[in-house]
Amino acid sequence: MLEAAIFVIFPFCMAFAAVSDMISLTIANRVSVLLVLSFAALALFIGMPWPEIGMHFVAGGLVLLATFLIFAIGGMGGGDAKLMASSALWFGLDVGLANYLMTTALLGGALTVALLFFRRSGFSPLVANHVLLRHFAEEKAGIPYGVALGLGGLICFPQTPFMQWAMERLAAG
Repeated sequence: MLEAAIFVIFPFCMAFAAVSDMISLTIANRVSVLLVLSFAALALFIGMPWPEIGMHFVAGGLVLLATFLIFAIGGMGGGDAKLMASSALWFGLDVGLANYLMTTALLGGALTVALLFFRRSGFSPLVANHVLLRHFAEEKAGIPYGVALGLGGLICFPQTPFMQWAMERLAAG
């Protein structure tokens, strides 16, 4: 049962955040709250040691501090900052977090460049009324960075201690 929760909660939250950001350029606070609460509950249920849980919260806090500063200077949306911090909890202070942040940065940069070209192309008017793509076409719309966060999280999710725990449990029988 715990394995099912691990396989579903984080990926669902990341996919939901990506689609939500595409549709409305917002990421609901409930996504970040669900990530934090489910992390805490699952960490206790799988028997993660208290010092390790603390280090995961340190990772989330450091990412929140960094993203809040980026938000304060206008470089990132508030929902993106909260999502990045709450998803960082799942990785902890580990190489998985570095991989997640790097993957997300690369995807975010690629998304930004692609959108800048797309918005100046003749194709953008063709999707201006499409519910999922209209913000991709809007010249004045921001970059839905939740898409990069969601994809980066899904790509790097197997590196989380939770996924590794669940896979070991399934392999054991």
